[in-house]
Amino acid sequence: MVDDFPAGSVWLVGAGPGDPDLLTRKAEHLLGRASVVFHDALVGHGVLGLIPGHVRLVSVGKRAGRHSRDQESIGRTLVDAASDGERVVRLKGGDPALFARSAEEIAALSAHGIQVRLCPGITAASAAAASAGISLSLRGQARRVELVTAHAAAGRVLDLDWQRLADGQATTAFYMGRGAAEEISRRLIAAGLDPATPVLVACEISLPSETLLRTRLDLLPLAVRTIADDRPTLIVVGEAVVPVDGTASATVAPRTTGAQC
Repeated sequence: MVDDFPAGSVWLVGAGPGDPDLLTRKAEHLLGRASVVFHDALVGHGVLGLIPGHVRLVSVGKRAGRHSRDQESIGRTLVDAASDGERVVRLKGGDPALFARSAEEIAALSAHGIQVRLCPGITAASAAAASAGISLSLRGQARRVELVTAHAAAGRVLDLDWQRLADGQATTAFYMGRGAAEEISRRLIAAGLDPATPVLVACEISLPSETLLRTRLDLLPLAVRTIADDRPTLIVVGEAVVPVDGTASATVAPRTTGAQC
């Protein structure tokens, strides 16, 4: 049988949204075979708790305003560990192929001839939709799903195609949306999207502290200020946010309570 994790190789593994029950079986298998795991700050404690005690854990997490390592440094760390013969897992929140800086790490490893592969994970938008009991796509109303990063360098506006995003026939999920809520609301409305467009604000998705709040586009900044604090926040905009039964409950998270904005 071919060894799927030889010494000196690297797997970029998706940890999913945080709930360890949402980790894939392949991801758990790789975590059990690793000799070292370099993990992000957003990887849930429940997921880290599944890693065997003999595996060395190294935090290389980056959070807004609190970056502990730059991307180049992380790449060098992965290269050094693999070159020393370690079985390396780079554990990333969500899916490593979405807004996870995986391309830079793959390039750094490949430049040194190090084998690197990806193990997908459940992304935040899918997990938020599951918690909210909605479908991101909706026949006749949401024909397109767009995943967008709302992260921009300090002092810079979001460089997005707002005319394209202001589409009443689409569902748009803004990752890392907390700090950009006011701009998202203002720019989408200015581009022609109805101010009453439904919005879902989701914080700490799939964790016991998960909070979901339904609101409308013109009230989005207030909703985010109400529940987000400094927590990881996803913003989903579009008609699909309304449950198929037409209800407009304030919160749909089974583990939290909330109020509607």
